[in-house]
Amino acid sequence: MGWTGEDCVPAEVRAWTRRRSSRAADWPARALAEAKGDTTVSVVLPARDERETVGDIVRVIRGELAALVDEVVVIDSRSTDDTAAVAARAGARVHAQDDILPHLEPLGGKGEALWKSLAVTEGDILAFVDADIRNFRSELVTGLLGPLLSDPGVVYVKGCYDRPLGGSPTGGGRVTELVARPLINLHWPQLSGFVQPLAGEYAGRRSALERVPFITGYGVELGLLVDLAELAGLDALAQVDLGVREHSHQSTEALGAMAAQIMLAAWSRLERQGKIQAVHRPGSRLTQFRRGEHGHEVVVQDVSIAERPPMSTVRAPRPGRATGR
Repeated sequence: MGWTGEDCVPAEVRAWTRRRSSRAADWPARALAEAKGDTTVSVVLPARDERETVGDIVRVIRGELAALVDEVVVIDSRSTDDTAAVAARAGARVHAQDDILPHLEPLGGKGEALWKSLAVTEGDILAFVDADIRNFRSELVTGLLGPLLSDPGVVYVKGCYDRPLGGSPTGGGRVTELVARPLINLHWPQLSGFVQPLAGEYAGRRSALERVPFITGYGVELGLLVDLAELAGLDALAQVDLGVREHSHQSTEALGAMAAQIMLAAWSRLERQGKIQAVHRPGSRLTQFRRGEHGHEVVVQDVSIAERPPMSTVRAPRPGRATGR
């Protein structure tokens, strides 16, 4: 990776980028299957109403990475369509989010699904992949696994990629550019080398993932990045260029809610790390406006986030029977 304005980039970030950045093409599946030895690998897809894409993703992983991936698990996050059935037919083991750890009060959000996956998977390494990806390629998984299977010093890998938008090869990731990247550069500049800090494709060692909390909403990616860097140090983190990622894009209104949750996640980490001294509690309601028949209509939604403790502190009952294989 080259830098423009390199003198403004912290030396630590430049050195990390040279040492811990790679491309998916650097990690062929056959070589990784030989290198994995006794290490077990789980691929987790959090899914909500993704029947159009989840089946194809599962089939690609099971068909092309059978020698590398030991289990494919879909966490169905309260879908109203037949996402669970489609995933099961494709060969995934499917768990309903609210059926996992049923003795706990159920919470909502993507982070909840990811956290609960730790209780129903067996892999030493977990790779998380969003279920809305179009034209899915197995390199999106092998790229994530490469640094972890080749270097025991790496505990967490983030994917990065181009995100087409509106016919342009780039332009997706608006929340990243407008919210997450400024926050990271302001408060965690050592993490500024991550191209896609909010990427939904990442992998980590169970031994590390079970030692950090999970934010239940859309702030989960920022929270994991900050917490794992604090836990293991920057050099234990890596990133891999996965090429292009195609997926459905959400409305500006929905992105506003995501941005609010990411800001709340950043606030929680800044306060926890002693980087701010809070004199008030941030609000958890977001007011937005839509043009209606009689002018602007007010839309208010709850953007509060919750947090699950490290899974290592939770005594998980033996998982029940899942749907599918």
